[in-house]
Amino acid sequence: MTAAAAHPTRGNQLLDVLPDAEWLRWQPQLEPVDLPLGMVLYESGSQMSAVYFPTTAIVSLLYVLENGASAEIAVVGHEGIVGISIFMGGGSTPSRAVVQSAGKALRLRAGAMKDEFGRSSPVMHLLLRYTQALITQMSQTAVCNRHHSLDQQLCRWLLLSLDRLPGDNLVMTQELIANMLGVRREGVTEAALSLQKAGLIRYARGHIKVLDRPGLEQRTCECYQVVKSEYDRLLPPTQAV
Repeated sequence: MTAAAAHPTRGNQLLDVLPDAEWLRWQPQLEPVDLPLGMVLYESGSQMSAVYFPTTAIVSLLYVLENGASAEIAVVGHEGIVGISIFMGGGSTPSRAVVQSAGKALRLRAGAMKDEFGRSSPVMHLLLRYTQALITQMSQTAVCNRHHSLDQQLCRWLLLSLDRLPGDNLVMTQELIANMLGVRREGVTEAALSLQKAGLIRYARGHIKVLDRPGLEQRTCECYQVVKSEYDRLLPPTQAV
């Protein structure tokens, strides 16, 4: 039986596929934490003290300009880890990590993460594969924001968020979505109304309910499928490392 099959409820895809020996070492060091909406896990340029493995929360990675403007470059949920700079050797990053959807995570201090990365070949290979998938998401987001319509960008963003949530409901204001996409709120309002008229979503008072996921997938650009396929290829949900 694989590690993933033996422990299907660790709550995070990377932790699910850890071999038993690594999991037994990690478990006492993993600290459960609550991540409220809007919480900043690290700021641009700051030294990171820990990594986070989201279980029910979603975290947005934002690039912040000197004038304070920002745009989302990637989203991390139960499939990943927040704080890759710690094991990649940088220690800090020009991006900011903000909780996009409130929930829970498991926190591991930076020193322990670096020790495990250097100590275990399976851990190193797993985290490098995840990093490759995350880079694909960042690259595709940049291309999407430059070449595709706001309507398509919103569909991509909704689908990526849904993939990281247990249901089909998102708690998200249009202002927050606008900040994530780096566009004006009026543009998000227009795009959301268009999706609602098409019967794809229902939006009211900061709550978005997806009514027709296949319809969203047909309406979005190819960027969503490129990102999803790369995550599926590099991080099979039931494959032990």
